[in-house]
Amino acid sequence: MPLYLDPEELRGAPGPHLDLIGAMAFRAAGAAQRLGVFEALMPGPLGAVDLAARTGTDLAGLTVLLEALASFGYLDRAPGRAYANSPMAVSTLDRRNPWSYAPTLAFWQDVLAELWDGLEESVRTGAPQVDFYAWLEGRPQTLAEFQTMLDGMAAGLAPLVAASAPHPGERLLDIGGGHARYSIAFCQAHPGLTATIVDLPNALEGGRARIDAAGLRDRVTLLPGDLADADLGAGHDTALLFNLCHGFDEAANRALFKRVAGALSPGGAVIVLETFADLPEGTPATTEAFIRAFSLNLAATQGGRIHSFAEIAAWLSGAGFGRIERRPADGPNELLVARLEAT
Repeated sequence: MPLYLDPEELRGAPGPHLDLIGAMAFRAAGAAQRLGVFEALMPGPLGAVDLAARTGTDLAGLTVLLEALASFGYLDRAPGRAYANSPMAVSTLDRRNPWSYAPTLAFWQDVLAELWDGLEESVRTGAPQVDFYAWLEGRPQTLAEFQTMLDGMAAGLAPLVAASAPHPGERLLDIGGGHARYSIAFCQAHPGLTATIVDLPNALEGGRARIDAAGLRDRVTLLPGDLADADLGAGHDTALLFNLCHGFDEAANRALFKRVAGALSPGGAVIVLETFADLPEGTPATTEAFIRAFSLNLAATQGGRIHSFAEIAAWLSGAGFGRIERRPADGPNELLVARLEAT
């Protein structure tokens, strides 16, 4: 949370109590975002009365929320009994900024509020309590926030990956890449390349607009379908599985890799982009903490987890892939590159 704590205060506070404050701060920030508080304050400070009128909220209830947000560091108290977005809120929650954290905040609010309620049972049984993607499909706004979040993460990384990855040949298969950032980046880096993206119907909608904006409609094909049973075609030179394997367990990944092998030409390549459980040396503590928490979320909501490089390599080997190598990408993101062995 953006609350500054003096080191002396930290020494005297129980860790769980700090976590409690952080959990309440996150929930309060999500409520403020949904109510339009941060958006209403982007042009400048407002008094509680005007802010209540702008957001259609009860003055007394809103004032309590505003005071909490000020103590958490999301708002500043301005002259004249007014409130303003803190510099942190301005820099991170303005949706006009392409790097805004607002979609991430909105998505995780929904996930933690609705899906983590069954965390104990998921740990007890080893199985998720809901179908995550069916849940997403039934929540268009959450799905839109999810896709916007993924798009923001991919926007800066895609050109780097496309430039450093092996040459993809002439036909690219992008599995689960609905936002289309990676297919677009590869096509822009390789003028003779065509791509096919397979993903859920709603997940492809944002990608369709980006493909049109990039002028690549004639080179990128969108194929709606469930990744578990969609027809992946045949004769592709390279398959991308980017930030996908962590959503599946071992059995599902093994099955997917075998289907991918059947969709590739002899000698074709698969490129996996993942954060591996065996993190690179020197990974910051905050980054590792989020990755471990994200892995817990995957186990609770999808039946997946963050897998190690060795695990994914072994599953690919079992599907007929060889010449497996590990390459750095950006921060904790890494590439696994493998070639389909000749039979």
